[in-house]
Amino acid sequence: MKYIAVFLLFFSNLFSQSKMDIIDNLIYQGEFSQAKNIIFEEISSNSNNFNYVYDLNFKLDLMKRILIDFNRTKADVISYFQKYYPNVDDSFLEKLESEKKLEMKVIDGQKRYFRNAARNVFRKDKEMNAHRISIDGKDERVLDSFLLQITSDIIKEAEKTGKNYVLPKKLRVNYTLSVKPDAVEEGEIIRCWLPYPKENQLRQKNVKLLNVNSANYIVAPDSYDQRTLYIEKKAIKGEPTVFKYSFSYDAFAEYNFIDFEKEYSLPKDSDVFKEYTQEVAPHIVFTPGIKELSSKIIGSETSLIKKVKLIYEWINYNIPWASAIEYSTIPAISSYCLTNMHGDCGIQTLLFITLCRYNGIPARWQSGWMLHPVEVNLHDWSEIYFEETGWIPVDQSFKLLDSPDQKIRYFFVGNTDQFHFIVNTNYSQPLFPAKIYPRSETVDFQRGEVEYRGGNLYFDKWTYNLELIEE
Repeated sequence: MKYIAVFLLFFSNLFSQSKMDIIDNLIYQGEFSQAKNIIFEEISSNSNNFNYVYDLNFKLDLMKRILIDFNRTKADVISYFQKYYPNVDDSFLEKLESEKKLEMKVIDGQKRYFRNAARNVFRKDKEMNAHRISIDGKDERVLDSFLLQITSDIIKEAEKTGKNYVLPKKLRVNYTLSVKPDAVEEGEIIRCWLPYPKENQLRQKNVKLLNVNSANYIVAPDSYDQRTLYIEKKAIKGEPTVFKYSFSYDAFAEYNFIDFEKEYSLPKDSDVFKEYTQEVAPHIVFTPGIKELSSKIIGSETSLIKKVKLIYEWINYNIPWASAIEYSTIPAISSYCLTNMHGDCGIQTLLFITLCRYNGIPARWQSGWMLHPVEVNLHDWSEIYFEETGWIPVDQSFKLLDSPDQKIRYFFVGNTDQFHFIVNTNYSQPLFPAKIYPRSETVDFQRGEVEYRGGNLYFDKWTYNLELIEE
């Protein structure tokens, strides 16, 4: 009887997996109605299989997330383009779609466009962007000039003092997450996880929690790779549920005197090499596409630091920054980046990490916020490792700076400024206390996470705000 039970369990799991593959394929093809019908049937007939039902419910949630992201109609997109191309028609859109410049999905027979699809076209196509600039005028990005100045200051101070960590800033952050009124029923307990600074970092010191708008909260141990401040509050009818706290810390710039003509090394029998040159499915995978691209980029180069430089340059020139769909809806991020040839900071970073690891260069994720006084936003970057340097930061999306000074131009290959606020030292890691329902963001953790006993509260149910004060 024991063997029969084991066989039946194996067969049941195999059948469930087969059904899940069918559901995944239907979602990928945009056949959401068919996928939902199968999911409801599976939930009904597998109510005792908790893990399976949990995964099925996430598939339902996933389709809702995709619909929120792809909320533009053809009329919306045409209206946007008419300012720049008055005679825009179906063939214009179809050409952009075929070139993967205009992101869309056909869902249940209806073509739907990503909410930022039209704006992203100008980020991906240089000629079209030049045409847009001829009408709108040139974009003046204050951050670019700010970075040129502070990187110059950092280099001068590091070279003068011989120190790696220089020009500290005392920063104060006020963070607020507000759940919309009546997002849950009155009296329900809302559980909230907020981003909290990592402390085992040489460029992020003296973290002080200043205040929390609740007497009951939990700060996650610093050992958690995605660090949180956790609060519970009871929902009040007709009112937003507000979670708010403040903290301060000393932020240092990091300069590592990287020399692209120097030989950097790493023993292949080291623990760092073994762990951080591995594939980690689904987002860091050495696909045939990655291998082919790596061969194209690296060629016969053997120097580790020059390999890093070549990878950074290739992504800089070939993968333009563009607003991204939610990471939780992307099955494999580095593969998505290669297929679509664009990405935001996190997507560019995961491609960089994947290419580094494939070439035997330890690389890992880091993220949080960019707290530059002229621009505050969510942000992702990476770190790489050499025996001579230890872990050093690389920010792929900050790109090669527009300077004839090569130290400034390549500053973000091995160095960083004072305004990269670290919350995460890995991605897709458990939160503390544990979250019961699937996360809104399954990869990164920057905005926060919210749930109640009825399920996860997605981004459309709450707002967030970060206020920076430079003391």
